[in-house]
Amino acid sequence: MLIDNFYEVVSLETANTNQHTALVRLNTSHDVFKGHFPNNPVMPGICMIQIIKELSEEILKYELFMEQVLNVKFMTLINPEKCNELTFSLQIDEVDGAVKVKSAIDFEGAVALKMSSTYKKK
Repeated sequence: MLIDNFYEVVSLETANTNQHTALVRLNTSHDVFKGHFPNNPVMPGICMIQIIKELSEEILKYELFMEQVLNVKFMTLINPEKCNELTFSLQIDEVDGAVKVKSAIDFEGAVALKMSSTYKKK
């Protein structure tokens, strides 16, 4: 975990070989939220992207290096004080030595992020 004690994986399920769902609980008292932003915490976009990478590594059982983000859409803000549990949906495909991940983050029926990214094995 790049940022210690920032989140915990509550559950990680595999629907089929490449479809995965994780329930992640944010640590609402983490220093990241004190600085981003004081009295109005918002989940940083880069932290969402990092969690997607870390979940992908956990699923694949090896480290990844991000090569490319083809599409990333931040669709709504996540205030961890209002909702600290997020659902991560990941479709992971290994193609010609590359790892392609289509991901989404949802909370309380709202989509917060959609992203397509490509990684290589470290």
